[in-house]
Parts: sequence; C-alpha cells; structure tokens
Amino acid sequence: MAAPINWDSPIRSLIGKRKSKTIDKLESSDIKSLNDLLWLFPLKAMVLPSVASFKTAAEHSYFKGVGKILNFSQKPNFRGSGKGRAPLSNVSLVIQDRFSPATLTCKWFNCYPSAVSSLKGADYIFFSGTVSTYLGTAQIVGPEYIPITKDEFDLDLNAWLEKDKSRDEIKISYPTFQGISPTHLGGVFEKIPAELWDAIKDPLPDSILEKRDLIPLSAAFKRLHGRVPKDQLTETALDEARARLIYEEFFVEQIKISARKNLLKTKEGIKFTNSINWQQFSKLFPYELTTGQSNALDDIVENFSSGHPMMRLIQGDVGSGKTTVSFIASALAIKEGHQAALMCPTESLALQHFLTAKEVFKETLKIECLIGSLSKKNKEEVLARLQDGDIDFIIGTHALFQDSVSFKNLGLVTIDEQHKFGVAQRMKLVNKGQGVHCMLMTATPIPRSLSLTQYGDLEISTIKSMPSNRKGTKTRIVAPENYAKYLSFLKTRIEMKEQAYVVVPAIEDNPAQDMLNLELVLKKYREYFPLLRVQGLHGKMKAEEKNEAFMNFRNKEVDILISTSVIEVGINNPNASVMAILNPERFGLSSLHQMRGRVGRGEKPGFCFLVNDKPISPTSQQRLKVIESNNDGFIIAEEDLKLRGEGNLFGKEQSGEKSTKSFASLIDHKDSLCAARDDVELLKTQSPAIFHRIEQNLASDDFLLKTI
Repeated sequence: MAAPINWDSPIRSLIGKRKSKTIDKLESSDIKSLNDLLWLFPLKAMVLPSVASFKTAAEHSYFKGVGKILNFSQKPNFRGSGKGRAPLSNVSLVIQDRFSPATLTCKWFNCYPSAVSSLKGADYIFFSGTVSTYLGTAQIVGPEYIPITKDEFDLDLNAWLEKDKSRDEIKISYPTFQGISPTHLGGVFEKIPAELWDAIKDPLPDSILEKRDLIPLSAAFKRLHGRVPKDQLTETALDEARARLIYEEFFVEQIKISARKNLLKTKEGIKFTNSINWQQFSKLFPYELTTGQSNALDDIVENFSSGHPMMRLIQGDVGSGKTTVSFIASALAIKEGHQAALMCPTESLALQHFLTAKEVFKETLKIECLIGSLSKKNKEEVLARLQDGDIDFIIGTHALFQDSVSFKNLGLVTIDEQHKFGVAQRMKLVNKGQGVHCMLMTATPIPRSLSLTQYGDLEISTIKSMPSNRKGTKTRIVAPENYAKYLSFLKTRIEMKEQAYVVVPAIEDNPAQDMLNLELVLKKYREYFPLLRVQGLHGKMKAEEKNEAFMNFRNKEVDILISTSVIEVGINNPNASVMAILNPERFGLSSLHQMRGRVGRGEKPGFCFLVNDKPISPTSQQRLKVIESNNDGFIIAEEDLKLRGEGNLFGKEQSGEKSTKSFASLIDHKDSLCAARDDVELLKTQSPAIFHRIEQNLASDDFLLKTI
C-alpha cells in the first residue's frame, strides 16, 4: 500500500510508477518535493469575467464571448514547418457577436493541422482570452475556445450567464519553467490532493503571526496559487499573501544563519595560545597600522584563542590594507607551528601576493606559490614540500583546493576577494585540516542588508581608515570634447616616469555590441604614443603571457597597460598613477570603484578618468556621477545594490543556493528583514524550545550546514 502523500513527499509520488518528462525536468531543476513545488508561483491567478457583449471588451482585460464565425483565414507558417514535421499554419477568424452588432478578430499562430481543422469546421464559437488592439481593431491572440452548436449560440445572455456558472471561476496561469509548458506545469499542480492545501506546515508560532499581523502560511500559498473562492482573490488579499511570504523567506533565512553560527560554535578549533602579541609582526611593514587594521587583528586574535574555528570576513575599501592584516594573521598561525594558505582568484594576484610576502618576511618564512601555470615538475615539488611541512605559507589560486593538495598541519586559510569563489570551494580548502581557522577578505563593502543575510553567519571586521601614506585618487568624467585634454594629461604623467592603466570592456570587435575593444584601443594608443611602451592584457591570454605582462608592468618595463577588467582584482603597482576606463557605462559601480582602486596606492596621487567616446544616456551619466563625486566604497556598494539588485552582486549563485528569493527583496523590504531578524533573536532567548524545533525543521537540508 502506497504511503499517503504529504508536502514532504517527492513530486514523483503524484504520478505513481508512470514516466513523465515534466517530472524529470522538475527534478533536474532541484524541484524534488511538493514543498519545493509550492514556490513555483503562477504568473497570475485571476477571477474570470462572465460572458459579455463584444462592446465591453477592453484592451488588456480578460474577456469571454460567444459569436458566429464570419470569415476564416489560413496562411502557412513556413518557419514552423520543417523536415519530418507537420505543416503549421496561422489562422484568423472574424467573429460576429451574439449580443451586439460588434465584431472581433481571434488569431492563432503555429497551429497544427488538427487545430486548423477544428476551427475551419466551426460555425459558432465560445472563446476567452486577453484583449489587445491591432490597427485600431480589437483582437485576441491565442484564445481558448470551444466550437458550439447553433442552439447554444441562439441562447440569450441570461441563459449564457447561467451556463457559464458551471465553468471554472478562476484562471491560473503558470509560467514556462525549464522548458515545461504552462499547461504541463499546471497539470502537475492539479494532481496535488485538494486536502493538502490546508495541511501546509507553518513554522511561525501564533505569537509572531499576531505581533506582525500576518496570515497563516497555508492561506498565503492558497491565495497565490488560486486555490480559494473568488472573493478571496482581491488585490488586498493577494498583498497580504505576498507580505506573509516576504517575511517567511527572511525568517527562514535568519533561522538557517543562526544554525550555521551555532554549528561553528560546537566545533573544536585549533587554539593559538601565544598569538596575542601581533605587534611584533607589524614592525616588518614600512608604515604604522591604522586603527581599523589594529582592531581587525584584535578580532582575529580573539578568535584564535577561542577554541572554535574562526569564520571572519575582513571588509575594507580598496587600498585599506587588508593584505597586511592577512600576512600578520598568517605569521601568527605559522609561529604556533601551523601552515597558512592564501587563495586568490587570479594567477596575477597570487603572484603579486607571493612577491610581496617574500619582500616582507625575507628569509624568516618558507613561502611558495602554487598556480596552474607551474611546470609539472615544479608543481610536484611544491606539493611534496607542502605535505612534508617544509612550506610555512602557500599562496595560490584554485589549485590550492584540488584533491592532490595535502598539508601537514594547516591552521589558517585566507580567501582573497572571497566573492569570486563558491562556498563549496572555500570549504574544500578549509577541510584540508582539522579545526582550521578561515578568514575571508573583500574590497567590495557589504551593504547592511546583505550583512544580515548572505553574510549573516560570519563575524565581520571592517577597516574604514586608509594608510596615512596614501594620497588618494581624483575622478573625472571625460566627455568626447575633452578627449584630447585627457590624452595630453596622460602623456604628461608618463613623462614624469609614472604608469597608466587603460581598461576596455571587450577584447575583440563585435558588431552586435557598440563599444570599444582591446584590439582597436591597443592599436590607437600605439599610434597616439609611438615612443611609449604600450602592452595588452586580457583574460583569454595564456597564464604565462598574463604573468609576463603583469611582471613587465610591475617592473616598469611598460608605460601603458591596455587591459580588460582582469586588473580589477587586487593588482598593486604603486608607480601607476592613471586609471582610464573606456565605455565606463558598461561596468557596474562596484567594478568601477575596484578598478579606480588600482591607482593612488602609494605616495603619488591617483587620477581616474571615466572616458566616453560618444554621448551617453542621462541614466548612465547619473551613475558615473556617483563614482566621480564619491570615494566611499560603502556608499557606492549601497547604490550598486539598488541599481543591480542582490541576485548576483556578490556571486551568491556560486554558493549552491538559489540566487534569488521569490518575493523578498533586500532593497524594497528592509523592514521585513529587520523584523524577521529581531523575531528570531527574541525566539532564541525567550522561547528556546520553539526556536530549536523550528531550527531543526528548517535547517536540516541547508547546503552550508553540509559543508561546514
């Protein structure tokens, strides 16, 4: 006997042992249970109007009509036909209203022969669909229809109204999902037993429902899926349902965040007992640490001595000195007899950190670099030394978390530009030791709303102050009429023995995209400056070529580096004073701010030019003004969040979770986020039994809990 179906049942339980391509596609899209299915919402669930005269058919409204077919027109659709396919047709009907002199046109595209035959053989028709206009004439494209008899056609309006009552009063329109048609997706929902809609579990206690004036979860889902009487599908009722699910998404997220934090606190971490005096290592640097750097190191030391694994995010604007903090933290771990690893998103950045670390620590630490472009022999040698404990500090790229990499005694992992990595990648490296501490670094400041959600399980240290030796950067938008002045200024700075970056949005010419490309700009700048050393750098170059270009620029053998945005992440050359970004409207605000941060890093002032080769839209101009008038990365990050949305701003799609919520928005619903956070904290302290039960129910399948 089959087990009764509930919301935790697999979706396949709806069809028994039968095969279904629709179910296969849902499962491959991570819709495994009926609970998952609940979050696939209709585009709309609307109350259908009654049958009416054509005279009442208003544009954009849904309409039901009865009429006589005056004209049938069929044209072949050559695009839709092909070898082995039945020929498709476009069909048009002119229909005379049963209840007025008005007429209306119905059209169907890509009709199979069976549908053409059905329409062609009909004299009278009942139809429904959304009204539009074409050349001033009312029409319905792709309406649902039923051929009717003359006796049915002859019925008066009252008889048709009575007859229409027996039909569905609510129309539920599901979207196309992963190649599944709306009809087939709707068919899956129709197989859900009706009694289940009242049996949806509600994680919220009644106290919160009353406090926040929220409707039960089952009521919210029923309204949005159209499983209620038509008088419950008012706009007010639907708004109440959306408000409940907005809160629900934030509440569930906050519970999971709490569960992750609690799990970390139960794990045993490496305890560093002699790491309090980090100041001994700060003397290795030719400048005094800022208050922000010192506070961050105090936070790290506190984690090191706690006995639990550290999971701390160090956020600071470009050039704020995060790398210095990571080097000192790594030295503390090494002093305690452990190994340290620093993982970077690009070979150029890993190589840069490696060279800098060698300069800072001289011969006091055994430091090596592990990147993909190493020869097989060198790579094998590094791996063997790492496993034997003959390397204290390893700096590398994705190569570090490969299965072939083993440590003798890993104590600290640092992830630079952490949003470039997925959570699984991060944890794969951390799990190469027992109780390993983990430090994440980002130069993309995190808006508060994101710090409460995507990063809510992390402890966060913020470095706001900049090193005192930094001269900073001035930013100017360059209009087409000022292009010559910009080139003259660029030449002057290079004659002063400084260097420049010129960033372009594309590598090659693409007629479909109206923007500058590296090949063209490289040629132009060599013509502009025939006596200067101009070199190109882009992501499609071989690793050896990229590293060579990077080293040439670092060693002052190149005056102007024409590059794509590969230089955005962490490249450091204090002698570079000019950053020119061509077609800047093609980049996000955070990317522009990151690239600007490549200059003004030493004792020379930096200059950033946002260069437009043609007029840009007022909206783009307004975005660039945010960069021109503001050097605060935190303000820029907030603006970027508003402009681009939270979906992939920090690479959340790499985390193994869905990249977006169904209803909740960090931008539009901050009040609900804060309310959910407050309620979770209150439950945790005042109702621990209820909190624990909810935590167990919601957090058991969480991706991050499986990887910690």
